[in-house]
Amino acid sequence: MGVLDHVSEYFDCSHGDSKRHRTLQTVDVRVLIDCDGCERKVRNALEGMKGVRDVTIEPNAQKVTVVGYVEPNKVVARIIHRTGKRAELYPFVPYDVVAHPYASGVYDNRAPIGYVRNTEYDPHVSRLARASSTEVRYTTAFSDDNAAACVIM
Repeated sequence: MGVLDHVSEYFDCSHGDSKRHRTLQTVDVRVLIDCDGCERKVRNALEGMKGVRDVTIEPNAQKVTVVGYVEPNKVVARIIHRTGKRAELYPFVPYDVVAHPYASGVYDNRAPIGYVRNTEYDPHVSRLARASSTEVRYTTAFSDDNAAACVIM
């Protein structure tokens, strides 16, 4: 490190009351999109937002993906305010990400095909859906799919 690096540490004004730096992130929002007009209205509301880099809309999955330097709650609030539509953070993930996609509280009839409810942070979902690796190992040891695991069967 040079002399300037040491000196710049003493005169650094970047901490404290300065503006907080945002990180580039992807925000998924669930919005009911019926027609091309709804899609256009949502796209116009989000593209005018500061920090938005890309907006992708999937009408069949009722999903809007926003990439940019934005906060998730502000994206949802902007959609609600500008379009008048009900919006929420996208609660579904692909079913192969979840350990037990058909456990109670995980499988949802309203989810698009191939998606289930995200169970990682939801305390209302059954414990089986968030089973640890040791629990999974013990529950699958005696399954019919794994015939070599137990000789008693």
